[in-house]
Amino acid sequence: MTQPSGKLVRVLGFWAIVAYGVGDILGAGIYALIGKIAGVAGGAAWAAFLVSMGVAALTALSYAELSGRFPKSGGESYYAQEAFRSEGLALFIGWLVLCSGVVSMATVSRALGGYVHNFLPGISIPVVILVFLIVLTGINVLGMRASSATNIVCTTIEIIGLLLVIVVGVLYVARTGGLHVVMPGTASVPWTAVFQGGALAFFAFIGFEDMVNVSEEVKAPERTLPFAILFALGVAGAVYIIIALLAVSVIPPAELAASSAPLLDVVRRAAPWVPVGLFTVIAMFAISNTALLNFVMGSRLIYGMAQQRLLPAALGTVHPTRHTPHIAIGVIAVAAILLALSGSLAFLAGTTSVLLLAVFFLVNLSLIVIQRRPRPPAFRDRHSAATSMVAAAPAAGFRVPAAIPIAGACASLGLMLFVQPDAVKVAGVMALVGLGIVGARRMTIRRS
Repeated sequence: MTQPSGKLVRVLGFWAIVAYGVGDILGAGIYALIGKIAGVAGGAAWAAFLVSMGVAALTALSYAELSGRFPKSGGESYYAQEAFRSEGLALFIGWLVLCSGVVSMATVSRALGGYVHNFLPGISIPVVILVFLIVLTGINVLGMRASSATNIVCTTIEIIGLLLVIVVGVLYVARTGGLHVVMPGTASVPWTAVFQGGALAFFAFIGFEDMVNVSEEVKAPERTLPFAILFALGVAGAVYIIIALLAVSVIPPAELAASSAPLLDVVRRAAPWVPVGLFTVIAMFAISNTALLNFVMGSRLIYGMAQQRLLPAALGTVHPTRHTPHIAIGVIAVAAILLALSGSLAFLAGTTSVLLLAVFFLVNLSLIVIQRRPRPPAFRDRHSAATSMVAAAPAAGFRVPAAIPIAGACASLGLMLFVQPDAVKVAGVMALVGLGIVGARRMTIRRS
């Protein structure tokens, strides 16, 4: 067994990491949430997606600069530690990100179980969940090449599904008289509804932040990651807005909101000749991809935090032949299985959004502090057991104006105001648990 100082292998080029990001963003969110968003924002659902995309884009720009400055696994946790020199804050942020990823992974696993059970009633949902998560564990342990290849296949299939929705939607509206575009701010759709829809739609944009947690497996991350993050978000945002416009033009918003499979119903209405089973299988691939990428993100986050000495060193161990953080992968697998099999999970899109909006606020705040601090040409990686010097990003690296992280921090806080209160309460409980972990760690350090 290697020591915790073992290194991950750089195998992801620009298009592979773009596929990782697009696959993560375009996962289960759009397949599940478009109906709910239409129920809140009505015919202006497209504007709700535009609002959430704007908030996400501001923070994505901050991530783009930070990923170039610090291409390290651990992402948000590492950025906070560099900015505030606080291991407690770094651990807390890492906990919030980890919670959002594991709960999302468990939730979509249970959703997949429901899909399979509907097709094959003889197979129970718990069995499907267990087999599914064990298969994902095996793929993750095999290595980033296997995970990346699986992600590329799933991403291709889910994009084909979304392109199918777009094509049949365009043909339908062409036959029936065009798009039903509703502008926000009207009597039927006030701006409040649009922002509420935007808060819900934000869940669909979650995923670009996961890209930074595989930084140590990306080739030339200082140059590759910033543009890959922005490219992936742009592709996903364009697809969402187009689908939102078409979906409410094919099916009235109120009817769409009542659907448990909104995009499937859009395809049924627009193109009855498309086999129902085909699109259902496509949706299953999309859900599977979301779970896989959350799995990769969570395991690499734990690995990165162990490298920062925020978690036990064993969690930073890399497998000697597969070059994957296999102990961290095992921890994620057990946690996700327990959550998914608990039988009490609901779709916590709002909760996940609150957790990550809080993280995004802190990430933007981290960049504000880092930009204001003079940075030497090289700095010592004090979180590593080695004493090697880590070169700073070149002066010509990706940089954003100081106004960007300020606007991103304000937008993240502002969008929280439109999330449902129950989701805020659940996120608050998770945050309190994280604070308890930080406090317990501090007491342990003092005693030692």
